[in-house]
Amino acid sequence: MCHQTVSLVARHLESNGIPTVVFGCARDIVEQCGVPRFVFCDFPLGNPCGKPFDAAMQRDIVGRGLDLLETATAPGTTVAAPWEWGDDEWKVKCFTKEQPFLDEEATRKWLERKEAYRELKSGGKV
Repeated sequence: MCHQTVSLVARHLESNGIPTVVFGCARDIVEQCGVPRFVFCDFPLGNPCGKPFDAAMQRDIVGRGLDLLETATAPGTTVAAPWEWGDDEWKVKCFTKEQPFLDEEATRKWLERKEAYRELKSGGKV
């Protein structure tokens, strides 16, 4: 699910008296949305509660969220889980300008769409 959507839903729920904790992997997006409580895991997208089949890791991360729900003293509280994914190969693939997972044609189209978006944004249309 989209980090921004979850964050905005959490804010809506909070404004209606329902406490929330967001678990996510995109710290910049979630914190920009201003959620009250956030458990950050530096993992690939889609894995906010840990590695598949690693019950101990998942239990610890969810436990941190429940603790945060109980102990947070200020809005915008972020807790970073101490777990690591293992190697950082996933970061290399995701955060490089070369976008190695895209072929040449897909990269060209992606860059065109990215530039078109920036033009719309700078013109106040997005």
